[in-house]
Amino acid sequence: MIRLTPHDEALLQKQLANGLYRSPEEVVERALEILAENGEQSRVSASTMTPAEAVADIQANRKGVTLGGLKIRDLIHEGHKY
Repeated sequence: MIRLTPHDEALLQKQLANGLYRSPEEVVERALEILAENGEQSRVSASTMTPAEAVADIQANRKGVTLGGLKIRDLIHEGHKY
């Protein structure tokens, strides 16, 4: 079970209302798939980056990035609770 803040619940409901997902589980599943895809891309591109480019990439990734309106940071935080 994942507990969501009222803000996160509103974001989840917004995703469900747009009609792309049939259940909250589908929203979370897609979010995790995208995170996994992005992680794979990061590993591949990280090997060709200069240290300055890697730092810039990390900083860009830490700026309120969202996944379909859901903050990735919040999804990760929820996963660490369990």
